Amino acid sequence: MGRRMAPLTLDTVSDLPKASRRCVFWELDAVAGQRAAEAGYPDFEKEAWISTVLLQWGPCGRIVYVDDQPVGFVTYAPPVYVPRQNGFATSPVSGDAVLLMTGWIDPAFRGQGLARMLIQSAAKDLTQRGIKAVEAFGGGPTAKGGDGNDEDAHDSSDPCVLPAHTLESVGFTVVRPHHRHPRLRLELKNAVSWREDVEQALERLLASVRVTSLTGVSQT
Repeated sequence: MGRRMAPLTLDTVSDLPKASRRCVFWELDAVAGQRAAEAGYPDFEKEAWISTVLLQWGPCGRIVYVDDQPVGFVTYAPPVYVPRQNGFATSPVSGDAVLLMTGWIDPAFRGQGLARMLIQSAAKDLTQRGIKAVEAFGGGPTAKGGDGNDEDAHDSSDPCVLPAHTLESVGFTVVRPHHRHPRLRLELKNAVSWREDVEQALERLLASVRVTSLTGVSQT
């Protein structure tokens, strides 16, 4: 199978799953996200956001293809471009880090090493751009307090928040504890050297986002 990576740009955004193209959970604040959903144009807002970030900072994600079929992605950006991060009790993100927003791997292609390839590609991209670290807001129980169940770890009110315990299992460390949404950090030099023995955890990390639930609006 032929595998390749591509940056997330206006030329490749159409290769994201439909639900992900309409998800603006991170790209807009809660009020603006609700309005976009009610007006029926969240995909337009998504493209407008990507366009802004591209012009001012550069590509804000990576997409992985197998035989030219898009099968997974990861998104990231400096916190200044991510309004939703201001709503987390453990914000702000550190000044030398970008925010890992979300990611996903097609279930039919999990267990093939694509998660590791995808995030290592993102780490190399960011390192070349002078970024030292990635931070993320975790959801659900942490590795020290949770039971390891990904379904339980995924808070249904935050459809795009990655589980804290899974972030920890791939090398993220908690830099600001919180009972619901701790902020975690990964030094990029560690991500670039990830070995195959973290593959299962990476698969869980990207599998934790249920693409059918990506509405762009918090669910209660």
